[in-house]
Amino acid sequence: MPDKSIIADDLPLSIEWKDGELYILDQTLLPHKTVMEHHTNAEQVWDTIKRLKVRGAPAIGVSAAYGLCVEMRHHVNLSSDEFIQKVKEQADYLDSSRPTAINLNWAMKRMVECLDQNISGSNDEMLNALIREAELIHEEDKAISYGLAKVAEPLIKDGMGIMTHCNAGSLATSILGTATAPMYLAHDKGKNFKVYANETRPLFQGARLTAWELDKAGIDVTLITDNMAAHMMATGQINMVIVGTDRVVANGDVANKIGTLGVAILAKHYGIPFYVACPSSTIDMHTATGADIPIEERDGAEVTTILGQDVAAIGTKTRSPAFDVTPNELVTGIFTEKGMITAPYKDALEQLMKGA
Repeated sequence: MPDKSIIADDLPLSIEWKDGELYILDQTLLPHKTVMEHHTNAEQVWDTIKRLKVRGAPAIGVSAAYGLCVEMRHHVNLSSDEFIQKVKEQADYLDSSRPTAINLNWAMKRMVECLDQNISGSNDEMLNALIREAELIHEEDKAISYGLAKVAEPLIKDGMGIMTHCNAGSLATSILGTATAPMYLAHDKGKNFKVYANETRPLFQGARLTAWELDKAGIDVTLITDNMAAHMMATGQINMVIVGTDRVVANGDVANKIGTLGVAILAKHYGIPFYVACPSSTIDMHTATGADIPIEERDGAEVTTILGQDVAAIGTKTRSPAFDVTPNELVTGIFTEKGMITAPYKDALEQLMKGA
């Protein structure tokens, strides 16, 4: 496991579980304010996920797992049957907070499966089993980030320009990130490269989060607006694209933050490798193609306002899909903590998951 100094000693963690209490960083306030909020029930965690105070598929899954635990502390006096039913109800409730990122659903299913394996115990024993499972999910996520770093770090060469979109950084996971994980490791090894972070409208995760955290770690990062991507590629300043993902389905189609599809199309046009960082927990073998992925539609106010200020006329119609789907044929490679896979993705993903 890497030392936290690989990212930055003063970079806050997205999630902290301290002395049995849950704290989640409010990322809507970054980079200007750092506030860790104490969470004590599922409703609070649901709201934090929905409002993007915590975001990034792995971090959402970890937060929801702990959220289920802190909620169930309020229900240990129920009968065993009522306690079990309440766990399942609250898992479904937390799972409803956001539909696209599969880690949330994966984490809730795993927590319920853990409960099913421990139903012979008392309520306190079942609760302790849930807490241990949430802690295990948290620790596994840290190990996965480092695994992603080791797999993809060799892709990064001295003098490269690397583009990324949205925030698949340490703030989106428990540590190191997914798309940024190999960047942190390459930087730690002394490699010299430049990162170009797309601002990522409408909520500026690239500007507020990615550029901020990479700069704090001492990585050479330049912020660009989303509509500069084509120019940067056309002028030879980008040698590789690395993005994260909220879901990779059975045929290798990739759901990620809105705008990723456009970056992938541009990369294909200019002959630039396009890589996807994907924890194994983000692979959804139960969904056949990207056309079947539910795409979250966000409040139009996120499009018509910037940091609370109106930038469009009142009443302007909007669309605000939070994600788009990149077809597998635009993807050069998908790297997991277990290794790099390439087309044909359906066969490669099946083999990967068989060995999981």
